[in-house]
Amino acid sequence: MQPVKKAMNGTFISFEGIDGAGKSTHIDRLAQSFRAQGRVVTLTREPGGTPLAEQLRQMVLNDPMDAMTEALLVFAARRDHIRQVIVPALARSEVVLCDRFTDATFAYQGAGRGFEWQTLLVLESWVQAHPDQPDRLVQPDLTLWFDLPASIAAQRLAGARVPDKFESQPQAFFEKVASGYAQRLAADPTRFARIHADQTPAAVWNDVEQAVRSKGFLPC
Repeated sequence: MQPVKKAMNGTFISFEGIDGAGKSTHIDRLAQSFRAQGRVVTLTREPGGTPLAEQLRQMVLNDPMDAMTEALLVFAARRDHIRQVIVPALARSEVVLCDRFTDATFAYQGAGRGFEWQTLLVLESWVQAHPDQPDRLVQPDLTLWFDLPASIAAQRLAGARVPDKFESQPQAFFEKVASGYAQRLAADPTRFARIHADQTPAAVWNDVEQAVRSKGFLPC
């Protein structure tokens, strides 16, 4: 099954990485850049993005469960999100900026929690089949991976808020998560842009902007 590229003349960009990597700041700034070009932007997140998916998010982030249950709930939330938000926005030629998407499931539930990678690939093929083109996958046109050492992320988040069950994991867990992202990048390098998130905010934004412009989504 092939990814949907520029499916309905919209643009789909996902932001990936562990908490503390600076995704939120740059999502907002990129949204402003697209709006300055006259584009309509849909800002969303995973798990979440719809009332049902937000309920499932709270369960995944806070309730004890095994890795399979987590993965199934995340993919259930994703199916609703794709059908209710992402595909309709792309059909309206909007820009969809999503704080995490399927790569996070492979990184967290797959690499981090040790759930079987091949099963995740099957779930991906089922859940992300395009409603109007079932032989095609709904997949981002560009994925920005904010790669940040877990030790630096922990320093940035210290005292910021009460951590959820993932944020409270030890550093070794996040090193596994990073390896999961690296594996996804290796499998689909043309979709990914690896952003070194331990730079200054200005340098990180420069890399984000360059990655988006190189795809032709913003004028050079």
